Amino acid sequence: MSYERVKQASQTIIGTKQAVKAIRAGQVTELFVALDADNWVTDPVVILAKEVGVPVSLVESKKELGKACGIHVGAAVVAIAAS
Repeated sequence: MSYERVKQASQTIIGTKQAVKAIRAGQVTELFVALDADNWVTDPVVILAKEVGVPVSLVESKKELGKACGIHVGAAVVAIAAS
């Protein structure tokens, strides 16, 4: 399950702005996007990820995605950084 990959990641980058910065810097190996997040929030980072060849995985819930990162709020976008 995708949430497990997020939990096991040594370094996660939470949030759209931070994920965009990390993708541009070439630090991201995989991107997770919550399906219940607003498209206007997630679309720019998904488009960028696809342009540079970063795999994008969709997950059901931003609440569960946030929980997988160890935070108590939802996360629309989480990137896994190369270690």
